Amino acid sequence: MNKLIPISEAARRLGVSIDTLRRWDSAGQLSSVRSGPRGHRFYNLSDIEQFTKDQYSIAKKWVESSFAVEPESYMYCQTRDVFQARLESFQAKLSMEMSISTTSLITAVSGEIGNNSFDHNLGNWPDVTGIIFSYSLRKRIVVLADRGQGILKTLKRVKPELVDFQGALKTAFTETISGRLPEARGNGLKFVKEVIVKNPFTLYFQTGDAYLYLKQYDKEVEVKQANTFIRGCFAQISFEGGI
Repeated sequence: MNKLIPISEAARRLGVSIDTLRRWDSAGQLSSVRSGPRGHRFYNLSDIEQFTKDQYSIAKKWVESSFAVEPESYMYCQTRDVFQARLESFQAKLSMEMSISTTSLITAVSGEIGNNSFDHNLGNWPDVTGIIFSYSLRKRIVVLADRGQGILKTLKRVKPELVDFQGALKTAFTETISGRLPEARGNGLKFVKEVIVKNPFTLYFQTGDAYLYLKQYDKEVEVKQANTFIRGCFAQISFEGGI
């Protein structure tokens, strides 16, 4: 028999509010099971687990598609302000389950990747503006994706000798492009790399047809050719650690 969990637990596992789950139930997007004299909402655990998986497959398919529309609102941040607000909410939820150090670092890495999308595509989004920002606290995973210009086109403006996504991705994670103040351009993903390799975290990052996989203690950044081509960037962060 499938295990039922209360709406509060389902909301926690999906990283959304109870009100959001109620709206999804009313819209038939994720149906609940009513139980008890007051008809309280419960959810099949298997449905929640499948829905969690679907969030990430949705994000990957979104960046792989040759044409895409705006994602569902619960994972879509059209502007930087929306992203910052949801990042703060994520940080608050994460802090209730994880150590202060882990919460701070994962929030910082997620913020760096998400803000890079807005910084590098400002006024130049090819089609759908904004990013997908989705997470599962239970699975300890964060996903970010954008349909922007991608790292190659972005870096070619300041390093025209770059010819492919593999070289551009390696550059983005290992080189500082310029020392322009107040912050050195190109330092963002180097910061991400340093956090990942010094902590029990992993990162999958893809742009175009190039990807890398980083984990704790990695000394080198190895970039490989992906089987699929994506628009913009896709990142999945996995983490461990508790209170």
